[in-house]
Amino acid sequence: MNILALEPWYGGSHENFLDGLVDHSRHTFRTITMPGRFWRWRMEGGAVTLARKAQAVLEQGFAPDLIFATDMVHVPAFLALTRPHLSDVPVVMYFHENQLTYPLPDGQTRDRAYSNINYLSALAADRLLFNSQFHFDEFVEALPLLLRDFPDFTNLHTVQAIRAKSTVQHLGMDLQAHDAYDAARMPRPTSGTKPYVVLWNQRWEYDKNPRAFFRVMNRLDDAGYNFQLILAGKHFREQPEEFEEAFERYAERILHYGYAEDFEEYSRLLHRADLVVSTSIHEFFGVAIQEAIYCGCHPLLPNRLSYPELIPDDLHQPLLHAPILYEDEDALFHHLASILGGEQRPLPVKTLRDIPAPHDWDACIDDYDAVFEEVAEREAVAA
Repeated sequence: MNILALEPWYGGSHENFLDGLVDHSRHTFRTITMPGRFWRWRMEGGAVTLARKAQAVLEQGFAPDLIFATDMVHVPAFLALTRPHLSDVPVVMYFHENQLTYPLPDGQTRDRAYSNINYLSALAADRLLFNSQFHFDEFVEALPLLLRDFPDFTNLHTVQAIRAKSTVQHLGMDLQAHDAYDAARMPRPTSGTKPYVVLWNQRWEYDKNPRAFFRVMNRLDDAGYNFQLILAGKHFREQPEEFEEAFERYAERILHYGYAEDFEEYSRLLHRADLVVSTSIHEFFGVAIQEAIYCGCHPLLPNRLSYPELIPDDLHQPLLHAPILYEDEDALFHHLASILGGEQRPLPVKTLRDIPAPHDWDACIDDYDAVFEEVAEREAVAA
């Protein structure tokens, strides 16, 4: 089967996901991409460029049986601009994130135009895939609020139509690529040995809430607990001041500071760490956390967002080891203190590696391919 894939934000986790999908699928892909920048313009006007590039691909003889688009694609605009060539080709749309519920910085108000693009694209697509149950639930709960804001013709009935054609499909990841650097993993600390290494490998942005992370680490430091830090993760021109303050306070205990551009360097950092912490206020899936867990980092995660569904039920509160999910900032402090103080032990590395294993492409690609085939065959029969 031939699949035309559209990604106007080809960068970071979106790029890795699309590359992995193309490499592992049994189907033939042609990808049309745009650089991962200017997200507002990608949603507003990216369809014009995608349509032009699609026309060139069609002229080269590629005949798609299916269109695969991500959430930054303005699907109705793309289909209109490629009419009549692709008017009968079904569309599967993958939601990495959405603009109805993505949290905003303090002082900003939501621009409804981008929420509408997500809504209209969801209506136009034949099947919707969400990267977590949490993401799907939040999206469909927010849709009535969006529609009720219209003065008339709210079309609330379309929420059920969107719900009916939606499926949760957890993100595929190339986790096995980290196996090459497994030798970088250091033995876990024992009494009287080296301190635990605490990892931050998420974006340095407000929605990941680094302020709460450093507030907890500072409390631990003030209480006399010893630890080292790896502060990785992508950051931008403007970054939270907490990182600079941490660099000054923990300079001699920071093993790495800044974005790791090279995959080998990044993977070695993950294997070097013992604990990974999230204090995020937003997480539709959480690629960075899953990668760290696979590399043997015991996670400490909020008991909300996408995290509970991605941690097996029997590990939500392990009986013989440190917990994974915490309820609030005080609980996070006490859980970390119990580990750093030697009262509790992290989960074994083998147990940790098994947590994200279902998201490795070898384990989940058949599920993706089955969706593609089902949608294409159904539309072919309907035609």
